[in-house]
Amino acid sequence: MANSSIHGILEKMTGKDKDYRYMATSDLLNELNKEGFKLDSDLESRLSNIVLQQLDDAAGDVSGLAVKCLAPLVKKIHEAQVLEMTDKLCDKLLNGKDQHRDIASIALKTIFSEVPISSVAQSVLVSVSPKLRGGITSPAMKTDIKCECLDILCDILNKFGNLMTSDHEVLLGALLPQLNSNQASVRKKTVSCIASLASSLSDDLLAKGTTEVVRILQSKGTKPEMTRTNIQMIGALSRAVGYRFGLHLGDTVPILIQYCKNASENDEELREYSLQALESFLLRCPRDIVSYCNEILHLTLEYLSYDPNFTDSMEEDTDDEVHDDDEDDDSADEYTDDEDVSWKVRRAAAKCLAALIVSRPEMLSNLYDEACPKLVDRFKEREENVKMDVFNTFIELLRQTGNVTKGQIAVDKLSPRWSLKQEVPKVVKSINRQLREKSIKTKIGAFSVLKELVVVLPDCLADHIGSLIPGIEKALYEKSSTSNLKIEALIFTRLVLASHSPAVFHPYIKAISAPVLSAIGERYYKVTAEALRVCGELVRVVRPDIKVSDFDFKPYVHPMYDAIMSRLTNQDQDQEVKECAISCMGLVVSTFGDHLTQELPACLPVLVDRMGNEITRLTAVKAFAVIAASSLHLDLSCVLEHVIVELTAFLRKANRALRQATLGTLNTLVVAYGDKIGFAAYEVIIVELSTLISDSDLHMTALALELCCTLMSDRRSGPTVGLTVRNKVLPQALALVKSSLLQGQALLALQNFFATLVYSANTSFDALLESLLSTAKPSPQGGGGIAKQALFSIAQCVAVLCLAAGDHKCSSTVGMLTDILKDDSSSNSAKQHLALLCLGEIGRRKDLSSHAHIESIVIESFQSPFEEIKSAASYALGNIAVGNLPKYLPFILNQIDNQQKKQYLLLHSLKEVIVRQSVDKAEFQDSSVEKILNLLFNHCESEEEGVRNVVAECLGKIALIKPSKLVPALKERTTSPAAFTRATVAVAVKYSIVERPEKIDAVLYPEISSFLMLIKDQDRHVRRAAVLALSIAGHNKPNLIKGLLPELLPLLYDQTVIKKELIRTVDLGPFKHTVDDGLELRKAAFECVDTLLDTCLDQLNPSSFIVPYLKSGLDDHYDVKMPCHLILSKLADKCPSAVLAVLDSLVEPLQKTVNFKPKQDAVKQEVDRNEDMIRSALRAIASLNRVSEGDCSHKFKNLMAEIAKSQSLWEKYCSIRNE
Repeated sequence: MANSSIHGILEKMTGKDKDYRYMATSDLLNELNKEGFKLDSDLESRLSNIVLQQLDDAAGDVSGLAVKCLAPLVKKIHEAQVLEMTDKLCDKLLNGKDQHRDIASIALKTIFSEVPISSVAQSVLVSVSPKLRGGITSPAMKTDIKCECLDILCDILNKFGNLMTSDHEVLLGALLPQLNSNQASVRKKTVSCIASLASSLSDDLLAKGTTEVVRILQSKGTKPEMTRTNIQMIGALSRAVGYRFGLHLGDTVPILIQYCKNASENDEELREYSLQALESFLLRCPRDIVSYCNEILHLTLEYLSYDPNFTDSMEEDTDDEVHDDDEDDDSADEYTDDEDVSWKVRRAAAKCLAALIVSRPEMLSNLYDEACPKLVDRFKEREENVKMDVFNTFIELLRQTGNVTKGQIAVDKLSPRWSLKQEVPKVVKSINRQLREKSIKTKIGAFSVLKELVVVLPDCLADHIGSLIPGIEKALYEKSSTSNLKIEALIFTRLVLASHSPAVFHPYIKAISAPVLSAIGERYYKVTAEALRVCGELVRVVRPDIKVSDFDFKPYVHPMYDAIMSRLTNQDQDQEVKECAISCMGLVVSTFGDHLTQELPACLPVLVDRMGNEITRLTAVKAFAVIAASSLHLDLSCVLEHVIVELTAFLRKANRALRQATLGTLNTLVVAYGDKIGFAAYEVIIVELSTLISDSDLHMTALALELCCTLMSDRRSGPTVGLTVRNKVLPQALALVKSSLLQGQALLALQNFFATLVYSANTSFDALLESLLSTAKPSPQGGGGIAKQALFSIAQCVAVLCLAAGDHKCSSTVGMLTDILKDDSSSNSAKQHLALLCLGEIGRRKDLSSHAHIESIVIESFQSPFEEIKSAASYALGNIAVGNLPKYLPFILNQIDNQQKKQYLLLHSLKEVIVRQSVDKAEFQDSSVEKILNLLFNHCESEEEGVRNVVAECLGKIALIKPSKLVPALKERTTSPAAFTRATVAVAVKYSIVERPEKIDAVLYPEISSFLMLIKDQDRHVRRAAVLALSIAGHNKPNLIKGLLPELLPLLYDQTVIKKELIRTVDLGPFKHTVDDGLELRKAAFECVDTLLDTCLDQLNPSSFIVPYLKSGLDDHYDVKMPCHLILSKLADKCPSAVLAVLDSLVEPLQKTVNFKPKQDAVKQEVDRNEDMIRSALRAIASLNRVSEGDCSHKFKNLMAEIAKSQSLWEKYCSIRNE
């Protein structure tokens, strides 16, 4: 817009009529907000002056608009203009009339929030800062001016603290004395102002400020209100600077504790502030507070029940008597006092204790001894808000117990779970008293404690169900209950029903079912849905086993059915309710169908109808699966045909979950009701099925093949079904077998498919075998060979096929395969490769000793020039030996001794034998074990790493079979002078620690430290082997190593440090190349910490690991950074306080990583790796952002702002955040 129209606006803005002025100012605001708005210099100064003038306009709405104009204006005018405006405003603020002061203050805040962080900000700050300082320090200033100045300064420091380093000292000097001001408002604003300043202060200045505050606190004659302010100051400082405050804890913690204890009776705020400061230390300085934790624990427990004006003798004796409703709450209402603020102290103590629980997993058992009884006792707190905090603190204790003992079943006397179990009766007794209270909030809190209790200790309430039921009834029946309370009560009921054995509830079914069934009729949909879910659990509880009935469930069948049916037939209700009603009805029909024979013809069609509706069809499909699988074998004839037609159509739908559920349901229906479904339907299903078989969705493929086998193996299915399968499914199956992705369930289903196809009518074995073998041929278009993984899949299918076809066919196939091997031409290497794998797979499943000299024929292939044929031959030899050990094992051992050249391959054969035996739990003869061991130990020091690895795996797997013999033999070699032997032994132990419980565990437990202590060996290979063993032990059997961690962790952390002596320079002539031999070890050590975080969190002290070890890892090589980012994300989720405490120091390495640009001439691989690297760093940053929630660290805020500015980074960050 031309400047002329701006002139017009400015004319009107200075007019006499206030409506004109208002409209003109509004027009100006619109103009300023336009993108392309430009000003020339004399207009600029005129405009600025007029806007400033408008600020003092007598009409409030005009001056309000003028303030809004400042925001866009500051970005569009020159530095000099901004300076002039801020100077005038400061002047107005300090010396102007009272009525103009507020608006000047708002205007200044607006300018500072909008001014860009650049040279403009710098020069403005230089001129404004001294003026504000003057406003704060000059003794003659009025209090409200001081407060405004402090407010503005606080805003400035929050945004530009880092730009003002030269002013920091002066500012600190100006602000500290204000803490002793006589005006409470000034003191309060000063506290937040110093806190804003602190986050950008240098360590020296921070120390200076802290020392000053501590000095005031230590001096005797300080007034109580000054003391309070200074204690608040300490809390605010620690919240602002996080871990940097750790150095000053030695000065501050003892003072705070002392003040807390010695404060006068009515100085509750002092105690509250002291406890809040301690809470902040616990969360922000976890590393330095360690030595004070016990003292703080005792302090919080003392003040948790601090209530000087109230004695609660009247509550003690009424524990076990049953209350009548009318005299229920007397005790709670007897004493009220508006003056009494002791509740603030109790609340602060509860929060401080919660901080202790969250940040100190290693103190759990101690907390159970000391804090748990006290917390449970405090459930009787009379102030509701405090009671909620006590509940929350107890819930934190339960959660931490769940975190720490994840995956441990061991209920030894020391474990926190065991301690919790001992407390359960007291908790329940105390909570029951809370459930009798009138307050809704209290009851909701009580149910959330119970909920968490059931989650952490699933079967702990078995003996207390009877006492909890009145509370549940009351919550669901009372008129005053809100829907939130009902939902909490229902969720708790559902969790309890699901986690305890059904017999526990049988005496109380009547009492439980009545309120639940009445809740199904509630108006609010969330209550109804939850009640239906509870009802589903009730169905299982009432009749847990259809064959055995030790409980009379008949009276409950019809009431349940009617309640659910009324919801099922009702169309106008929430989707969640519809879904819950459908799945609940499925359970009712499948469990009580034999008592509902009259009702089924009415109910089943409704379920079929729900299958036709897009919103509910998935749930209905799953419900039919439940009904079809029922052992009552109900009569479904009225709907069966319709259901099959609907389901077959669903196989064509795009919705993956629907197709999956449909395949499962069809499978169940065909198994149970095959005789009622026509073959025509079978064929349609098979045609639809065939399109679902591909390697792009292996889970779906497995389900489809399983259904196909079910259809074929139905004895009544005619020849046409087999034909349809051959035409439609077989081509898909043969294409699938060539896929390199095929594995797991899909591979098993495919093997089963070929076996079933041979059994099914008129499918010739020879044709099938031929087509299977021919899939391995390279395609004529010259697409190269077929993936190695695919050859294994084909071989397994061939073996299953041969065994299914019977002995005669099997031996003729073996004959044919050995002929392929005898044919010596090198042109058919692919054929030989497959033949060897097939022989191995058949030999493993069937004894081949009837074929003379088969072992010699296989061993001939060791001479082949092709690597893959050699390895296939060693695989085959090992697997053939599994089929007949007494004959073939001595042959292999003999060969290993005599054939130096073929040792590596023969050891692989031996490994196949041993691994199979360790899985199948077969017994070796002692004599052969002796032989094998001598042989293996001879090869421990082999120069070739490959040989050593195979030897280690063999030793580890034999240890699973003969632990008592092997563990001592391995231990003896941990002190061997040869480093290779020590490393091999450590790797062997790694292979012997598997996820399932084994008899080796008991033998290994007392000895494992001698293997893991190799982590301090001289040789880096041995150290790495020990780290890997520790990692596997931490993952598979954490209980083996729990006790050793205090000793092992410092050694493990030491392996994460970059060691100068392991870095060497290799001279390659034209340039030098640096090789870091310690890289693999560091990577392994960080990965090990990552594993231990999952399983042994209570043993790790995260804060001592994050700085310096994790911090240096984040700045290390690519391979080390990746696991470090993962660890950082995990720590952010599990111990946010430890991470937030040192957030500042972690920002720099992350920032470097995110901004790293590869060189111009970098190869594609490097560019891709860097991309992965950035994504992984952003993932860690996203986790940090979740837990920091804009709190604390300046540096982190700046990093987030920087990411938001860069388009490419921001896009990546958003996609990661939404994963």
